[in-house]
Amino acid sequence: MPTLDEIARAHTDLDTDELAWLQLLLADWQIVADLSFADLVLWLPDRDGRGFWAGAQQRPTTGPTALLDDVAGTFLPQGRRNLLDTAYETGRLAREGDPAWVFDVPVRQEAIPVRRGGRVFAVVARTTNLLGVRTPSHLELTYTQTASELTRMIARGAFPVPGPRSDHADTPRVGDGFIRLDARGRVSYASPNALSVYRRLGHAGDLVGQELAELTRNLVPPRDRPDEETLSAVLGGRVARDTEVASDGMALILRSLPLAPDGEPVGGVILVRDVSDLRRRDRELVTKDATIREIHHRVKNNLQTVAALLRLQARRMGNEDARLALEEAVRRVGSIALVHETLSQAVEETVAFDEIADRLGRMVADVGGIGHAVAVRREGTFGILNSDTATPLAMVLTEVLQNAVEHGYRQLDVTDSDRVGRIAVEVRRAVGRLHVVIEDDGVGLPDGFDPDQSTSLGLSIVRTLVESELDGQLTLGAAHMTTTGTRVEIDVPVVQRG
Repeated sequence: MPTLDEIARAHTDLDTDELAWLQLLLADWQIVADLSFADLVLWLPDRDGRGFWAGAQQRPTTGPTALLDDVAGTFLPQGRRNLLDTAYETGRLAREGDPAWVFDVPVRQEAIPVRRGGRVFAVVARTTNLLGVRTPSHLELTYTQTASELTRMIARGAFPVPGPRSDHADTPRVGDGFIRLDARGRVSYASPNALSVYRRLGHAGDLVGQELAELTRNLVPPRDRPDEETLSAVLGGRVARDTEVASDGMALILRSLPLAPDGEPVGGVILVRDVSDLRRRDRELVTKDATIREIHHRVKNNLQTVAALLRLQARRMGNEDARLALEEAVRRVGSIALVHETLSQAVEETVAFDEIADRLGRMVADVGGIGHAVAVRREGTFGILNSDTATPLAMVLTEVLQNAVEHGYRQLDVTDSDRVGRIAVEVRRAVGRLHVVIEDDGVGLPDGFDPDQSTSLGLSIVRTLVESELDGQLTLGAAHMTTTGTRVEIDVPVVQRG
């Protein structure tokens, strides 16, 4: 389905400011749809004056829909629906006196001009399914009265209210709790859900007749509520914004919409939502994340301690083979510690692996001790990897790079000591797969080398990790880019992340 911006740019002459105004309207028109018990469709005038394009639509959550099919992106020729033409041309609300029929459903239709800066540049069609209409209750009458006042504000360019949007992703909706205020900030109506929220907050009586800001101030300790000016402005219905208050483990989000259908303030709407459970879960997640990061930090410290002990032991070894074996163990432990160090600083159990790969390359090149300089260069990106992939992959990369340094360049002629060895790490991510090629320009594999028959511990570790832990494939062979050297290819599945 095309977006509002795509439809507008393809078929209309609306400018950037007008599109921004429509986006503000769409951010809030779920409230209008719910209060109206009606479907809303935003119609944009065609640049050639041939009719209107449906830019967006919204169904109500408080009643049955009148539009079973999606209409966004469709075209309506001029003259097909007189209400739209009338509202657009006159700048006034247009209503039909008798019900219309849409797919055998009786509906009541209305067209609301969208105005900004004195210019009408769009029309909102409001369609109510009359099959869902019953004898109106006090709640329904208050809803529809408020919806009528909001539509009049749209028609004269006073709604939506410009300014910064709320940063609450869980901002309240009409069904969460609805409070209507009069011009003095006193409650003239409160829905059952809103009344229940305030009773959980500690209020025992009715809300009608109460000054909402003062009542809330008495129920919520100063430390748990915003500053007095914000509280009074929001709960007095004077500003269009929301705020959060809390008391004794209970958290509320309160959103205010001032009402001034004819220019003079007549009161406001307060939408209220109990987000206590959400905030408790947020705190639990924060605690859990902090605990996990602390665990990774301690594992990293323990691994570094083990590496230090192995390093001390290696220095005391008189047997050269034993010393080299311990130094290899130090590097293996270090590669795992590097992953846990990264995870201890992350919010999620994922790792940006490029930095780890580069640090492993520098570590291996620095401690090679082979008498030749070696440069490790990465091409491509590993991207974000899950921790269960990052840890074994870090060990695999360490082993392969270490083998390339140890066996690819140690046997070079000592007269060629000025030569700089080059190891390329080429990375390519496809859908669901990670392909890594490590290629060096060293002496290459020995004649008659068979990887399946090799007893090398490093190669055994790599093969086990790639094939068993990562469920991937490992290939060894001669380098492609140089006449000498070794090429290692690793292909493993990875989880795609958005």
